[in-house]
Amino acid sequence: MDAKKLTRTALVLAPLALLVAGCGGGERSGDGTGLSGMVSIDGSSTVFPISEAMAEEFQIANPGVRVIVGISGTGGGFKKFCAGETDISDASRPIKQSEMDLCAENGIEAIEIPVAWDGLTVVRNPANDWATCMTVDELARLWQPGSTIQRWNQIRPDWPDEEIVLYGPDTDSGTFDYFTAAVVGEEDASRDDYTASADDNVLVVGVEGDAGSLGYFGFAYYEESSDRLGLVAVDNGNGCVAPSRETIENGTYAPLSRPIFIYVKPDALARPEVRAFVEFYLNNATVLVPEVGYVPLAAERYEEILDW
Repeated sequence: MDAKKLTRTALVLAPLALLVAGCGGGERSGDGTGLSGMVSIDGSSTVFPISEAMAEEFQIANPGVRVIVGISGTGGGFKKFCAGETDISDASRPIKQSEMDLCAENGIEAIEIPVAWDGLTVVRNPANDWATCMTVDELARLWQPGSTIQRWNQIRPDWPDEEIVLYGPDTDSGTFDYFTAAVVGEEDASRDDYTASADDNVLVVGVEGDAGSLGYFGFAYYEESSDRLGLVAVDNGNGCVAPSRETIENGTYAPLSRPIFIYVKPDALARPEVRAFVEFYLNNATVLVPEVGYVPLAAERYEEILDW
């Protein structure tokens, strides 16, 4: 395969037809009596709770199959996926051209499957009772490369003269990519003097423990820890809007609402255990996605993906 000719359409849309061809003949319920083998998944910490829940339920129904779910961040997950080390890659952003090229160099194709909606969530320490809403411009000035903002009153004069301690995803994270593009205006453009982690749970603990802290990560991690964190609504020019399942789904939580994905190899789908797991994932998304704090796609959308 010529990497130079590999476009997003070629990588994503064309192989979707293979999902139908590769998945024919199996039961869509994914109950897979007698299935055995292993399914390997890695990638986004944002998508991890969904894939983990799917893996747990799938293995109950299919005890002969082992599903391993790792967290290397979206970028780290694609590195493993394009090197042939995993069957499925969790991603909180679409695949980049450079990642498509890497996959193509190794003869690997990928099927992009949207699985849910997420609202990238800005959080504060609960002792902070002033920064309950920030504009996109204020967030951009705070997070842009070379920012000299170190204290809250540098954002608004009437806010306290207290230190800001920042927490956020590391540079391998799709959440980092999305936030920088949506807020700063350029992907990967960010100040680097913040505590970074690929593990969103580390970020939750950090924001909870520092009185002057501010951070961002996926909505599910906020919802799971909402009694320990304060929420920052975002003003994109139409007033303050807080993330919720409703505002994420209807798009009013802008510009931080986004689809999240899994990527699957067509040749992996030829294996019955992988095929059954992907079918199980799509057939159970409307139930399991909201259970772990995300917003499912419309039920018809999952059916369309299965029937494409």
